[in-house]
Amino acid sequence: MIHHREIAKIMGALLVLIALLMLPAVGFSWYYDENAWPLLISMGISGLVGSILFLSFSKQDQNIRKREGYLIVALSWIFMSLFGMLPYILSHQIPSFEDAIFETVSGLTTTGATILTDIEVMPKGILFWRSMTQWIGGLGIIVLTVAIFPLLGIGGIELFVAESPGPTSDKVHPRISETAKRLWYVYVGLTLSATLLYWVGGMTFFDAINHGLTTMATGGFSTKNASMAYYDSAFIQYVAIFFMFLAGTNFTIIYFGLMGKVRRVLRSDEFKAYTIAVLALAIILFYPIAAGGNDYELAFRKSLFQVVSLVTTTGYVTDDYTQYGQGATFIFFMLLFLGGSAGSTAGGIKFVRHLTFIKNSWLEFKRLIHPRAVVPLVINGDRVTGRIITHIMNFLLIYLLTFVLGSLALSLMGYDLATSLGAVATSLGNVGPAIGQVGPVDNFAFFSPIAKIFLSFIMLLGRLELFTLLILFTPFFWRTN
Repeated sequence: MIHHREIAKIMGALLVLIALLMLPAVGFSWYYDENAWPLLISMGISGLVGSILFLSFSKQDQNIRKREGYLIVALSWIFMSLFGMLPYILSHQIPSFEDAIFETVSGLTTTGATILTDIEVMPKGILFWRSMTQWIGGLGIIVLTVAIFPLLGIGGIELFVAESPGPTSDKVHPRISETAKRLWYVYVGLTLSATLLYWVGGMTFFDAINHGLTTMATGGFSTKNASMAYYDSAFIQYVAIFFMFLAGTNFTIIYFGLMGKVRRVLRSDEFKAYTIAVLALAIILFYPIAAGGNDYELAFRKSLFQVVSLVTTTGYVTDDYTQYGQGATFIFFMLLFLGGSAGSTAGGIKFVRHLTFIKNSWLEFKRLIHPRAVVPLVINGDRVTGRIITHIMNFLLIYLLTFVLGSLALSLMGYDLATSLGAVATSLGNVGPAIGQVGPVDNFAFFSPIAKIFLSFIMLLGRLELFTLLILFTPFFWRTN
């Protein structure tokens, strides 16, 4: 039996938190002498509904099991999307439902795809809320609430597991709530550091804080139509590269590094593979970009920037990477399937899954020669169990199947093959730019209402790493026994 009242209580707490997180956007609206009423009314609606739900069921004290955990996480992203789009609709900046829900889901899932054709005319308060949605979704609002739920008498471990379903068991503290708190301290600290360096580099404070939020969230929303290409500054772009790379790193690795536990960092096979892959890909793509007429430093910076941006699923752009030939375009398209590290704010498949798949495939040749030998798969010095290997293989299969079927669906809606492949790949990987009509200098405004709703679902599916959402569509999930 599913504990519906406990779920309603937690939904209420989340909506109250969303309302409070709208407050800084109201402050920017007042500072820039804009109409703050759309944000205030959105705060009021979210806070009122949340308070009613929470207070009505505040005396509920039932254990949250895995079933409730998955349902709460899925519903929380739906509730956040529906209430998070209110500022867009009430301000008439994005009046249609399908556009508003697409922009909100894209923000919360840190995809960064947009339907806006002129970002710079948007009110500052709305733009800040747009960036804030990415920062909220970056490390996951459930991870934040797990840190504060004990104060409300709500357990959090099942929410943490459902929100972070990637194959990583690293913890910085035995208690889940302490782990969540410390990860959020790192997240906030790095966001403030990025904001300060952007500001020192020449951005206005408003632009700096917006880009600080969306960089650490690996979201890619910018306050400029040209994204990071607007800032013709090597300093700003290298700052972005550095913090995007950090945001795509497992946050427990960053925490151990900050605590001086260098051995814990160096023993991470995923971190080593992630670092080597980024550098190797940047070197490979340096040549076609340099051949395009750029000097060596600029070519390397463009190559490294776009590789880091796509691998970490941030989606900032400094260049139209589709202009460097079919080979380079194909490589950039394949980057949409990499993803950052497990336990990072990045989306995508994640390096640890690729690493497990490659190592297991390589060991399979050895098992064929020595069928009776026990050939264990070891990652980070630990033996990977058969159950985890099976889980990763199933994930990769379902991911590929979702990509193929999603691309087929868009093609049947009338879109060309490159656009269909690109839109589904970038939505599922939560990246932003892709190929076809959704390249680095394009947007998603031309899609039909049904296509936007469909891609919004794909973005949610990718952000929750498939299983958390798909399990709700299985009959045995709803069985009472």
